[in-house]
Amino acid sequence: MICLTETERTLAADDTHPALALAMRVLLKTAEIMGAPKLLPVTSAHIDGCLYHGDSGVYFAEKLVDLGGKVHIHATLNVGTLDLIHPHLVRAPSPQKTMAKRQMQAYLALGCAASWTCAPYQAGHRPALGEDIAWGESNAVVFANSVLGARTNRYGDLLDICMALVGRVPYFGLHVPQNRLARLNVDLTALPNQLKTSESFFPVLGAWLGRTVGSVVPALSGLQGPISEDQLKALGAGAASTGAVGLFHVVGHTPEAPDLATASGGDAEIQTLKPTLQDFRSERDRLSQNHRGEIDCVAVGSPHFSYPETRHLLRVLKRRKSRIPFYLCTNRFVLDKLERKALVDPLINAGIELVIDTCVAVAPILKNNQGIMMTNSAKFAHYGPGTTGYHSVFGSLEDCVESAVAGRLIRNESLWQQP
Repeated sequence: MICLTETERTLAADDTHPALALAMRVLLKTAEIMGAPKLLPVTSAHIDGCLYHGDSGVYFAEKLVDLGGKVHIHATLNVGTLDLIHPHLVRAPSPQKTMAKRQMQAYLALGCAASWTCAPYQAGHRPALGEDIAWGESNAVVFANSVLGARTNRYGDLLDICMALVGRVPYFGLHVPQNRLARLNVDLTALPNQLKTSESFFPVLGAWLGRTVGSVVPALSGLQGPISEDQLKALGAGAASTGAVGLFHVVGHTPEAPDLATASGGDAEIQTLKPTLQDFRSERDRLSQNHRGEIDCVAVGSPHFSYPETRHLLRVLKRRKSRIPFYLCTNRFVLDKLERKALVDPLINAGIELVIDTCVAVAPILKNNQGIMMTNSAKFAHYGPGTTGYHSVFGSLEDCVESAVAGRLIRNESLWQQP
């Protein structure tokens, strides 16, 4: 039996606000299915349901608009299926484009912010430690939980907008403090430090983690030195793609893990895994479906490329030009900063195609229906073959740049060799 406040009971039966009543009934049925004892107020939402997967998603959002729905809390929007700034990039049939745009417009009419990014934390949407929120989009969820220390489950399409309308979520899962404790320690101490500090290690670590632990909350120990937000982003995105990781702790680095005892709630018998260099070498190879020398394009930015990542890309390029299509997926907030810093033209001159509001994994942007795509993203590498028809080849950002400039596959293997 769900314990409701008087306000929540009233909302579920309020015929004068039909959108709220519909959203509350959906939420109550979800709470019942999940066995939640009560509903919990939330302060913000990130909506994944604005991405077009079929007409039903459009009709649901438009129905809420017709019923007078408006979000009750701050709500940002995930990527859409269209690049509204460069509409020519998306090669979808006209009817599909029309429906995708209707879906995007419906969410704006509901009062959501036009962020159009899978990385709302890059756009200033950064809830505080311990704050309960209702976020969709797998990498955004794991980033909010792990890096920011906010609290959210991995909420799906349509449910996310219902939560944003009523400002409530069922009290279960990662909203419950006890469920946030680490149940497994992944000890990385024995791995080479040069590998552990490299940019390419973190997406591979994430992919291995998701495939190994599933949905278990892990603690990662043995990572020394500074770890950037972009490295944690890549780790979480990989873990949420190959598995269902919604929260990880990096001992000494993330807010709920100053030490292993705190991260695990003092569990002296916590299970420990000690993966080897070969484990990660095998995982890196698993992210590549093709090992021939030819590549047809390079794609980066899943999750969306940050401003620091873009600056690093320009430094690695050294004013050289890509010989093959090179797609950089990012958001309006990063684009605005690049424009203010006069960095857009250098990217264009290097042959970089900027993709805004969406990405090549969810929108038909790549020029053919098959080929070989190189990427430094575990998320692109994992989902790309199924969503684009392209085989993936994984490498570091430096590998991607050198391959793009040469027009053929180049990978530095030294980090992945046994010292």
